[in-house]
Amino acid sequence: MTEKILILDFGSQYTQLIARAVREAHVYCEITPFNKPIQMSPGLKGVILSGSPFSVNDSQAPSVEVLTLLQRTPVLGICYGAQLSAKQFGGMVEKSKKREYGRAILHLEEEDQLFKGLTPKSQVWMSHGDSILKLPESFELLATTDNIPVAAFRNKPNASTNPLYGLQFHPEVYHSIEGKKILHNFLVNICGCKQDWTPAHFVNDTIGALKAQIGDRKVVMAISGGVDSTVAATLISRAIGENLHGIFVDNGVLRKDEYANVLKTYKKLNLNVKGIDAREVFYKKLKGKTDPEKKRKAIGKQFIEIFQEEAKKIKGVSFLGQGTIYPDVIESVSVHGPSVTIKSHHNVGGLPKKMHLNLVEPLRFLFKDEVRKVGLELGIPEDMINRHPFPGPGLAIRILGEVNEEKVDLLQKADEIYVKALKEHNLYATVWQAGAILLPVKTVGVMGDERTYEFTVALRAVTSVDGMTADWAHLPYDFLASVSNEIINSVKGINRVVYDISSKPPATIEWE
Repeated sequence: MTEKILILDFGSQYTQLIARAVREAHVYCEITPFNKPIQMSPGLKGVILSGSPFSVNDSQAPSVEVLTLLQRTPVLGICYGAQLSAKQFGGMVEKSKKREYGRAILHLEEEDQLFKGLTPKSQVWMSHGDSILKLPESFELLATTDNIPVAAFRNKPNASTNPLYGLQFHPEVYHSIEGKKILHNFLVNICGCKQDWTPAHFVNDTIGALKAQIGDRKVVMAISGGVDSTVAATLISRAIGENLHGIFVDNGVLRKDEYANVLKTYKKLNLNVKGIDAREVFYKKLKGKTDPEKKRKAIGKQFIEIFQEEAKKIKGVSFLGQGTIYPDVIESVSVHGPSVTIKSHHNVGGLPKKMHLNLVEPLRFLFKDEVRKVGLELGIPEDMINRHPFPGPGLAIRILGEVNEEKVDLLQKADEIYVKALKEHNLYATVWQAGAILLPVKTVGVMGDERTYEFTVALRAVTSVDGMTADWAHLPYDFLASVSNEIINSVKGINRVVYDISSKPPATIEWE
């Protein structure tokens, strides 16, 4: 039986960070909205209450019965979760005289298992508008800071209820230096978790679950060569072998030689994958289109048509495999009220409705970094697992303006030189995403005694954690000079190279 920690989401911007920290401690967890019925499964070891943009004193403040949870399992309240717990047991929570945001130093008032191994005066991160001014009589103070009287507390130990802890700060964020140690102590010392949720554990459990779910029926799946679809397909294949039918479509806007290289890798992994060379069809659909959204829609629509056409040729298909990952499907609480919204994503929805197939999503509860670890456990080559994110519409949105075969050829050659150089100079792993962009701009140049009038390429490289925000990568000048020289000398049709130094926001990572 898999141990589980449940994280109740009250709309905090940090909820996913809590989940990631728990997973890093090798404990499985799930995020669920506060207003969704809670499944008290036998493997449930603890509950964490997230922060929230609300005040506990708002008339529409989100709420759960903390006492009901305590009767079943230990509870940790973080920020809003701590305030909610204190208020429900008779404490006093009021608006702070000034909003407390940023670094603070924790002063421990009592020894407790939650703070085992913490250094004196540990730095934590505050982000709250309310403060707990008075604790309930059944609670005891564990820590303060210079500005707030209650930074951490717990209920007094007794035989009739489980431990309840509250933290006024955010242990899950980077600036709480020993925050992950505190979470580890809650998971191990308080909840008794065994920390046995590992990539190998996940692979074994998932393959067994897939065998039970699919049986001897067939699965069809679109595979892109990307990390998510490759790992998902490999898991499904380990469970059902040749009954997985993968379809890999060359849409004409992949990286140089990617179609052939990916098919070779899939063959080594013993994946049953059919390659479809549809370049010419896509080029025809893209002809005359310059608007980024129209290009995206043309590629998406044509891909669905080709995929459906190929899928129909496979008799007796019952399931559609997808590489959906956890951030795509986490239900999140709207900050404007207790309604629940679900993120839309290219992996969620779309094809299933059109094809009337049941879904198989083996990565549905994994974060991206966990998918990579599972991929390595499965023996998928590191260069495929650690490759940079690549947009679904491919080079079509890195070619500004109309897309044609000649422009794709130019960009593929320039991009290959750039990416290869990043790897040779040990820079590839230091950036989140890198690629070349072909601009609809021709400039005058001189090569030897000849005047040229050719295209301009922009190089893009960013550093990021999750792609939501990004900074431009400060690549060495000598490296950029070398790459520029190589592209201009090797790719006839390009005579100028520039480097993009825009961050996100206000710019985006891709140009279109």
